[in-house]
Amino acid sequence: MASSAHPPTSPTSAKAKAAATATSTAATRQTPSARLHHLDALRAGALLLGVVLHTVLGFVPGAAWLFQDTRTAWWALPVMVVIHLFRMILFMMLAGYFGRMVLMRRGTGAYVRDRLVRIGAPLLAFWPLAVLSLPVVIVGGSALLGRSLPGAVQGGADGGGAQGGADGGAPGLLDLLTPGQLWFLLLLLEIILVVVLVRALLVKVLGGERAGRASRLIGRVLSSPAGLLLAALPYAAGLIVQGTIIGGIQEPTTLIPVPGASLAYGGAFLVGWFLQAETGSLERMARGWPLCLALAALLSALILVDGSGTSDSSALTLVLVPVAGWAWVRGLLGLAGRVMDREVFAIRYLADASYWIYLLHLPIVVALGLAMAELPLPPLVKVALNLLLTTGILVLAYDLMVRSTWIGRWLNGHRRPRALLPASRRAARRPITP
Repeated sequence: MASSAHPPTSPTSAKAKAAATATSTAATRQTPSARLHHLDALRAGALLLGVVLHTVLGFVPGAAWLFQDTRTAWWALPVMVVIHLFRMILFMMLAGYFGRMVLMRRGTGAYVRDRLVRIGAPLLAFWPLAVLSLPVVIVGGSALLGRSLPGAVQGGADGGGAQGGADGGAPGLLDLLTPGQLWFLLLLLEIILVVVLVRALLVKVLGGERAGRASRLIGRVLSSPAGLLLAALPYAAGLIVQGTIIGGIQEPTTLIPVPGASLAYGGAFLVGWFLQAETGSLERMARGWPLCLALAALLSALILVDGSGTSDSSALTLVLVPVAGWAWVRGLLGLAGRVMDREVFAIRYLADASYWIYLLHLPIVVALGLAMAELPLPPLVKVALNLLLTTGILVLAYDLMVRSTWIGRWLNGHRRPRALLPASRRAARRPITP
């Protein structure tokens, strides 16, 4: 009688095979098969919208900003309000999503080290150029042009200035050490450390499997239509805790965290964290993206009619602002997933450059804003020129000094071949790899 082609499987080997299959399945669930190009583009968009916001602020009627143009624009305030509704919660949500992805791939220690190198170190290294230089640019530029100083030179970069005490008096040590427009990097580091510590505690108490099931359940709920309201709760709590709804969430202007920003943006980080735990969560969220965008536009219009977020008199705004912000996030997630499902070199290039651009943009924006303040040009033309010159200068510097050097590896985790090459060398450029 012929022998069997396959030897019988022992119980021990069967158990080992089952365990290996379960491990492989879990790894497949946690590691996407392809790069999420639309999330890269959205993260870059959130950073670059900060450049737009800081440029437009100089044209908002009655705004106190680092530079003030002689002409104001009626459209500047709506643009500022809408961008401020969703930009930072979108960025923090994506930070949570990518953060859990890295942690599950590489482990907690590697994740924390990576964030200290790519967030903490740039915060310290670029602070003198990006923040400490602002008073020099403002005072020197104003004196050179024979102008008085702007109306506000205190507070943070998304609604404040560069110097001065928070109470309008002489600046103290904390005011001089303000993180400026880099405040979100400091806050993100704080959120990451808290989340990692709490996660370690929960895994120890509940066990890894039970904690994983809970995370997937939360991610499933957040990706449902009702998840829009659930995600908006920390945003609303942040507005309530800070005691004002004027201008949305107020960022910290010193090294000391503020409860409102910590609640709102920590909640956004956790939304992304739990969404990454549940397979297919982004696809489920994307199904209703046209409706979410329509809802976001409608609610934003109501906010503007209700007072543009400049009055504390309406309790309705306290509800509209968080829901509108998260409607924008969900709508943009779905739209980006629909139109950016493959790699486009120009978008990927800009996504890689966006971190560098944001880190160093504000002194250039302010200098150009001061230089063009009295030119007889329409505000829209001045904004366009400022954005074009600022991004052009920084993209050129990125390609020449960052992209293919150790700085590019430091900021983005990899080096890429330069793109601004002579035509004869362009064909030899190494293609981007995932």
